[in-house]
Amino acid sequence: MAEVGKGVNAGKLASNVQKRLTRAQEKVMQKLGKADETKDTAFEEQVANFNKQLAEGTKLQKDLKAYLLAVNTMHECSKRLHDCLAEMYDPEWFGKEEVDSIAEEMIEKEMDNNLEDTDLLWQDFHEKLTDNALLSMDTYLGQFPDIKGRIAKRERKLVDFDSARHHFASVQKGKKKDEAKIAKPMALVEKAAPGWAQGILTAHQIAQTNLTRNQAEEDLGRAQKVFEEINYDLQEELPTLWNSRVGFYVNTFRSVAGLEEKFHRDMGKINQNLSDIMTKLEEQRLAK
Repeated sequence: MAEVGKGVNAGKLASNVQKRLTRAQEKVMQKLGKADETKDTAFEEQVANFNKQLAEGTKLQKDLKAYLLAVNTMHECSKRLHDCLAEMYDPEWFGKEEVDSIAEEMIEKEMDNNLEDTDLLWQDFHEKLTDNALLSMDTYLGQFPDIKGRIAKRERKLVDFDSARHHFASVQKGKKKDEAKIAKPMALVEKAAPGWAQGILTAHQIAQTNLTRNQAEEDLGRAQKVFEEINYDLQEELPTLWNSRVGFYVNTFRSVAGLEEKFHRDMGKINQNLSDIMTKLEEQRLAK
């Protein structure tokens, strides 16, 4: 069984090598202008849109990650800033306890009927950004690798189809030449053969030509079917994917904007408390 497996793998490897060689030869002939190439301008535009959409999505994902990293950085910087304020705040100054509480992230204020503190606000902001923006972004971009692979496969199958088409045309051309030869006076080897054998030689020649033509025709039909199947699916999917970007961008930026607005509104209430303390401290200083 192991030997059989090795034989199958070796045969498959040889077949793949032959496919790559045939494709490479076909591409060279096309580039040299010695073979025509099947073109689909509309599909090429769809692929250009796909590549543009992938590039935009990748950049957006990168910027979202940078934004979330900045939120974490801002959270840490905010903590250190309030810690610094608590350390330098003299015990006899107005609002010392409140300032210490803010620095410890333990001020509880009623916001939208929920008890919140600054640390929880930062954590909630980060988690919701991750869930509503970054994870959605990952899901959105998760569609692209498979489609990108099938676009590459379509390109390979198109080369195979063109190669099979050119081979069939070449066989057809050769068949006409063979038929012309058969119609001419018999070759020397045929003349030397007995009369009863000459008909057999001619029939064998025709059969060989037909066999080669039939094989080329089957290869062409098979290559065309494989190409058309993958081409049809992509022709359906690419425009749909391209149009989906509008709704995705709307949802993403609306989510980010809404989360930012809520976060800054809630943080603003806590910051307003700190601002009021600082204002009263200044009023006390001026009153002395």
